[in-house]
Amino acid sequence: MTHAIRGVHCAAATPVTADGTPDLGLFAAHCRALLDEGCHGIAMLGTTGEANSLGLGQRKALVEAAIAGGVPAATLLPGTSAPSVADTVELTAHAVAAGAKGCVLLPPYYYKGVSDEGLFRFYADVIEGVGESRLKVVLYHIPQVTQVPISHALIERLLAAFPGTVCGIKDSSGDLENMKQMCERFPTLGVLAGADPLMLPVLGFGGAGCITATSNLRADALRVVWEGWQDPARAEEVQAAQARIDAWRNLSNSHAQLPTIKTMLARSRGDMGWLNVLPPLVELPEAARETVWAEMARLGG
Repeated sequence: MTHAIRGVHCAAATPVTADGTPDLGLFAAHCRALLDEGCHGIAMLGTTGEANSLGLGQRKALVEAAIAGGVPAATLLPGTSAPSVADTVELTAHAVAAGAKGCVLLPPYYYKGVSDEGLFRFYADVIEGVGESRLKVVLYHIPQVTQVPISHALIERLLAAFPGTVCGIKDSSGDLENMKQMCERFPTLGVLAGADPLMLPVLGFGGAGCITATSNLRADALRVVWEGWQDPARAEEVQAAQARIDAWRNLSNSHAQLPTIKTMLARSRGDMGWLNVLPPLVELPEAARETVWAEMARLGG
């Protein structure tokens, strides 16, 4: 099965200045580097991108800055959800008009315990509100954060109502069995692992690739796995790449993940501006920062 959206996608971090303003130039440079390092696409403005701490205008400006900075629009998968249909339509329509290859849509995440009927209405109102045949929707299942899971029954209904538009799902639950079941039940749905160590098994289930945080740092290793996982002659190379992915993922999770990813980027990109995070997140303490950098040096990167 060839899925509409497939490959290695980075859940790109968003650099901000000390006053919380997105650093548009640094972001565009980061996106270009990610493509050079092995990413097929940039899933910007997601959880790792601190999207829900940014205003609508800032989110639009980041999409525009990436494209103006030389990032092909067709490589972009911006997160365009907000709790309201109106804001989600506005962000999604902007991304489609800019030429993005798809949009990653969280469920509305403020109210908890809502029904599949309510979630269906949200997605339907967004898709119909955008009213654009070019729109490709990647659902975003991250129930540990949203507390609003995306059920298989809801997926089935959305695929039936919007064939060709709803084309993928990012599963960041960490539940490999759920990803396997989705691959088996919905072969047209591109299942994208939201955790770096899980891309390889998801590919084996018939999945479409990944959208992950550690690809900010190890897109090269993920691309090796993507290119070589079916080639017996590359088994040793793939195994080594997977071990590297796992080690860097473990390091990124050794402290609060998003500030840690930015701490790692500050060292790998050679720009301490990457240390800045948006409230309610806070940067790593100096001792933790030094520990992370020392481990990066040990891992070799």
